[in-house]
Amino acid sequence: MYLVGTGKGDITAFVKGVGMLGYGIHYNTMEEVATSLSARAFVFKDPKTERKICLVNCEICFITIAIKKGVLKTLERKFPEFNYDEDNLMLTAQHTHSGPGGYSYYGLYNLSVPGFVMEVYRKIVDGIVEAIVNAEKNIKPSNLSLSTGVFEPEKEVAFNRSIKGYNLNPEVNPKITFETRHLGLDREMTLMNITGEDGKDRASINWFGVHTTSLPNTNHKVCFDNKGYASEYLEKDYADKGSSDYVGVFAQGTCGDVTPRFVYHPVYPFQRGQWEGKYVDDFESTKFNGRLQYEKAKEIIESKAETPITGDIDYELMFVNFTDVTADPKFANGQTKAQTDKAALGIAFFAGTVIDGPGMSPALVAVLKVIISGVKHFEKFRANFSGPVYKNIIERKYRVHGKKKILIESNTQRILGTKLIDKLVAPAWADPAIATFKFFYKKSSRSKKPWTPKILPLQLFIIGEVALAGLPFEITTIGGKRLRKSLEETLAARGVNRVILCPYANGYSGYMTTNEEYQGQIYEGGHTVFGEWSLAALQTKFEILAKEMLKPKEERKFSHDAIPPDFTEEELDHFPFYKRAWYIRQELIRARKMERRSTVE
Repeated sequence: MYLVGTGKGDITAFVKGVGMLGYGIHYNTMEEVATSLSARAFVFKDPKTERKICLVNCEICFITIAIKKGVLKTLERKFPEFNYDEDNLMLTAQHTHSGPGGYSYYGLYNLSVPGFVMEVYRKIVDGIVEAIVNAEKNIKPSNLSLSTGVFEPEKEVAFNRSIKGYNLNPEVNPKITFETRHLGLDREMTLMNITGEDGKDRASINWFGVHTTSLPNTNHKVCFDNKGYASEYLEKDYADKGSSDYVGVFAQGTCGDVTPRFVYHPVYPFQRGQWEGKYVDDFESTKFNGRLQYEKAKEIIESKAETPITGDIDYELMFVNFTDVTADPKFANGQTKAQTDKAALGIAFFAGTVIDGPGMSPALVAVLKVIISGVKHFEKFRANFSGPVYKNIIERKYRVHGKKKILIESNTQRILGTKLIDKLVAPAWADPAIATFKFFYKKSSRSKKPWTPKILPLQLFIIGEVALAGLPFEITTIGGKRLRKSLEETLAARGVNRVILCPYANGYSGYMTTNEEYQGQIYEGGHTVFGEWSLAALQTKFEILAKEMLKPKEERKFSHDAIPPDFTEEELDHFPFYKRAWYIRQELIRARKMERRSTVE
């Protein structure tokens, strides 16, 4: 039996006019609140060893390094007796795209907000702390068990949105088709049930991978999306039965290439996205999907076909510099020079996804592809007449990123190969994204910090026979299967028989595809920022962490590659430039006027 505490906190960080996080669209702003947002915390303590861990799931798009730092600093200042640090606290997100933006120190993820918004940041940090404090006050002897259930094929809960990429994987056999895309994902829900000494259900956490994008990029109402509705339904169910303090988490799984949308509506304009849920009313579609997840969780709980969890609690965290990892050949098809490099985002990412929401206009994407090819040829040509340092940088960049058509080099602050973003030939009026980039450059050019993080945390929680692997990426279905398999093979030596992946944990830096999916260079591959061997690098580093956890804690020897940098108040002051959605529109109008004036002159 363990000591377990559960608690909730409010993180409804509503600031009217601030952008939402997820779709990266300038007009996707917060104007109303449809549902409140919550953080749900679980404290697990081993009464024998006194080791304690805390898992928090938040109804936001993803966790940022800034958020975790803020939570730890607040806990250290106000509740030092809790003894939380980087290692024994895991913050995760269920990935709603209808929550607030503006809580990352890194500029790229604030572009569409636009900017770092202190009110949003503070509300999320305080709400997470509130959830942890409530969980600490609610610690009781409890039993843990694990069980699973599979969504039947006819349940319209999730569909693979990247059929081309999925089918590139050799283990996919037979290949999926448009008609069988509902089978191109992991349809299993894994659920941890928490019961009290009296045998009554206290709480549950389940993991199932489907994007929390039932609401479109034209939505202006803050909402916890499908997984939030699922939590609401389950908690209300228990409240109706007299358990008003029941906590139900619907956590995210391997959803990188999985969408809840499956109905084509050609009558809607292109920028809204051509695919929707079951109903024309987006909120009804969202509730429909949430109900399917709720019903499956309830079915699993009531089946009582569960396996008890027993054993010690253990935990470790390791910071990894993902720009400089050489993958173990066993994860890289035998290659000995499978490396990562500085983060770069491809044009495929900015083109968006047809199903969950397109990005730049196809015409602009076509033009940028031509320019990107020109930049690549120029840099390779220039390298032939440059010194060895520049030559090695260029050679490694294009070798590591392979087929990716690089638009942004976020760790070195470059777009189309240049740091002089305000001098780009592309006019601001051609696309809102260009206007935003140029405006962002004016505000942030004095900061030398990268636009996306390169030092990222990997974390393992072990509770008896179960391991929770926290990763700061959104991983695809097959990528997740490979990572889970390699971790289970390593951790089997200490009795772990089930690894559960917890994406969007403790930080964020894009997608994680397999090498084969990467070659297709569609949306997910374009946002796999550290190159074509990113997954192999992730498996390599996780294996190092897992192998150390086979040893007694006092004998473990591994070091962090580096520690994420702190941002000064002066640097953060360069980022907040949100002025409601009309502000960007005014910038576009002003840019058009300037363009016309220069043409006339």
